[in-house]
Amino acid sequence: MTGKRTRANGEGSIFPYRNGYAAYVWVTKPDGKRGRKWVYGKTREEVHNKWIKLHQQARQGPVATKVPTVGTYLAYWLGEVIEPNRAPLTYATYETLGRLYILPELGSKRLDRLQVRDVQTWINRIAKTCQCCAQGKDANRPEGKRRCCAKPIPVCCQDYPSARTVKGVRAVLRSALSYAQTEELISKNVAALVTLPPLRKRKGAAWSSEEARAFLESARDSDDPLYAAYVLVLVLGLRKGEVLGATWDALDWGGWDRACHRHGEQFCEHCRDIYEVTLHVDKQLQRVHRRLLHRETKTEESAAPLPLPDICVTALRRQYLRQQANARTAGSAWHATNLIFTTRYGRPVEPRNFYRSWQARCARATVRKISVHDARRTCASLLVDLDVHPRIAMAILRHADFSITMEIYSQASPKATRDALKRLGARLDR
Repeated sequence: MTGKRTRANGEGSIFPYRNGYAAYVWVTKPDGKRGRKWVYGKTREEVHNKWIKLHQQARQGPVATKVPTVGTYLAYWLGEVIEPNRAPLTYATYETLGRLYILPELGSKRLDRLQVRDVQTWINRIAKTCQCCAQGKDANRPEGKRRCCAKPIPVCCQDYPSARTVKGVRAVLRSALSYAQTEELISKNVAALVTLPPLRKRKGAAWSSEEARAFLESARDSDDPLYAAYVLVLVLGLRKGEVLGATWDALDWGGWDRACHRHGEQFCEHCRDIYEVTLHVDKQLQRVHRRLLHRETKTEESAAPLPLPDICVTALRRQYLRQQANARTAGSAWHATNLIFTTRYGRPVEPRNFYRSWQARCARATVRKISVHDARRTCASLLVDLDVHPRIAMAILRHADFSITMEIYSQASPKATRDALKRLGARLDR
C-alpha cells in the first residue's frame, strides 16, 4: 500500500498555488448546473478548513461559484427585481440612494466579502460627510451662483444627510442583500446587523378649524382656480398626487348631472339634495425622473369610494363649469385629459406648481404655512376633535394600517388638550 489517500468523485482537491494553497469542490450552482467552487489561503491547514466548510455548504444546497460585486449586483437587483415589480417612484428613490451613497464606497466590494464592520464604518461616515462636497453639487452650479465648496476660498456648507436619509440608504442595501440571500449568493445579511442612531418621528403641523376655514374662504373669495382641490385636501384628506390625478370618470354624480333638463341647467340647485355624489380615488399624478406619470393609487385601500359632503359637491360643480369655460376659450389649443384639475389649456397641473400655489395661498390667507401633507393631518386632527370613531377616520383617510391612523395622524389639537386638562383639574380640585 502506498498510503495515498483516495477521494470520491466530486470531492475536489487541495494543492500548492502561487504563495499558498488552493482547493476546489464540485458544487451545484443556483441555476442547477455543476461547477467548481474555489477557496484560497496561505497555509494548507487554512485552506483545508475552508475546504471542509465548502463541502458542508455543498451538501446543504446550491452554492454560487462566482460572487458579483456590490455595484454589479445592485444594478441587477434594481433592473430585474425592483423596476418591474415596484412603483416607479420607489425605483427612482432606490436608484438615487444607491448611486449617490452605496456605489462610491461599497460598489467595488464583493458581496461575500462585505463585513458588518465595513458597513458600520461606511454608514457612520455618511452621516458625517457633507454631500455638497462629496457629490460636487457646488461645482455643477454656474460660477456666479457658487456659494460654498467650489468657491476660490472653499467654505463647507455642512450639507449633512438627515437621519431619515441615512436610514433609507441602509434600507436599500439591506433589501438588496436580503435578495442576494434568497438567491444563495451570501449566507448572511450584514446590513441588517449594523446599528443606527434612533430616528425621531417628525411631528407634523396641523391647522385648527378656524385656520382651515380662513384658508378656504380666502381661496373661494379670490376665485382661486385650485379652490376645489384645496377643499378635497382639507375635507377628505386626499394626498397631493391623488387630487391632481383625479378624473371626471372617477366622480359619480348619482344622476344629478342628467336629471335637471326641465330646469334648463345641468347641475340644478333644486335637485342637489336628491342625489348622493361619490368620488373614487383610484389615480394619482407623480413626477418621477422628469416624467409625469398618471397611475393607480398606492394601495387598494386608497381606491375606496368616498361620499362627498355639500362643500365638496359645490366646489366640484364650480370647477366643472370653470373648466368648460376654459375649454371654450382655448378652442383648438385645449388638451382633453379628463383630469378634474388642469391648467387653462387642459394640461395636468405640475405637483411642484400646486405646492407653490398652496404656499402662496397660505400667505394671502395669513395662516401658518404648512405642507399639503400636513393638511391631510389637519383633516385627521379635526375628525378627532369631532369625536369621530378612529375606524371611520381610517376609512376616510384610506389607511392600509390602523396604527398609522392612531399614531401619526390622529393627534389631539392643543385646544382639545387644554379642554381635557381643565376637566381633569376640575375633577381633582375639591
